[in-house]
Amino acid sequence: MRFLRRREFITTSAFSLAAAGRRQWAAEAPSSQRRRRIKVGQIGTAHAHASGKLQTVRKLADEFEVVGVVEPDAGLRRKAAENNAYRDIRWLSEEELLATRGLDAVLVETEVKQLLSTAKRCIDAGLSIHLDKPAGESLADFRRLLRVAQRKSLCVQMGYMYRHNPAFRFCFQAADQGWLGKIFAVHGVMAKQSSVVERNRNLPYRGGMMFELGCHLIDALVRVLGKADSVAPFARNIRRDLDRLPDNQLAVFEYPSALATIRVSVTEVDGARRRQFVVCGTNGTIEIRPLEPPELTLTLNSPKGGYAAGRHRIPLRPMTGRYDDQLRMFAAVVRGETKREYSAGHDLAVQEMILRASGVPLQE
Repeated sequence: MRFLRRREFITTSAFSLAAAGRRQWAAEAPSSQRRRRIKVGQIGTAHAHASGKLQTVRKLADEFEVVGVVEPDAGLRRKAAENNAYRDIRWLSEEELLATRGLDAVLVETEVKQLLSTAKRCIDAGLSIHLDKPAGESLADFRRLLRVAQRKSLCVQMGYMYRHNPAFRFCFQAADQGWLGKIFAVHGVMAKQSSVVERNRNLPYRGGMMFELGCHLIDALVRVLGKADSVAPFARNIRRDLDRLPDNQLAVFEYPSALATIRVSVTEVDGARRRQFVVCGTNGTIEIRPLEPPELTLTLNSPKGGYAAGRHRIPLRPMTGRYDDQLRMFAAVVRGETKREYSAGHDLAVQEMILRASGVPLQE
């Protein structure tokens, strides 16, 4: 399976918006036509996004029928039961879930170290999956999973949360359609203040917080520029009084005609407000800051896409939920109404870039 460069992403991705113009960044309105509901279950409650994903599929009752949740760890199950997302949920064993008649898909929301092994069992059972991020520490295992899923015509949707963010959709359209000219730089920041509990959850992973948080922006970077020629990772531990977690990291991505940086910190006061994604080209710049709720500024040297030269604060449609559009798309793909948004080649390239940026040796 070969990696795809940016131009190939543009021509092969169903996610690319088709036409220029002011209104194209807005997501398509959900159809009111009644569809077959996807029968879905969830395995795992330990992932940071687990409760949010379950809450979303329960909310989207027009798209999903939730059959139950698997959590073999009694302590995690008791903790989850205190969360409203799991209220009145049916708890199942994995064997019961996978044997459920008519089951279409599974949300894989375990600890990261269990994601790929759990995903493999679901794919082996003939089920499409929404696989949360990042896709484990073994690139070879992820490659094998994607190959089997492709052979079985099953969907593997990765859980990168900015793919359906309206600001990122606008940015991808502008990049695809050349509004910014030749892109020469991308800058991304993912920052926050993590609790001791959050830090402890990430201690087992060699890649630190670049692995956990930076992956979201690396996904967006690969969407804009493709796979980098080389990646230089830098890691520091600021809170040595607490642990040895790499909590202040930087990765530099080299391209033939561009440089990109992704910075991650979990020691920054009110860091979430300074999360940003900036794309610079010879004809203009897009700045998304903050990322949620998103605010976007477009600056152009010459008119493009219906926008005059100058600086524009772009009005963005309100988001009904971080995962709503993503999981609606998942349902549509599983029903066969549309093709998957991102290719297996894209997802594999993203995973390689994440591991390199995190300083994790590739396991081939």
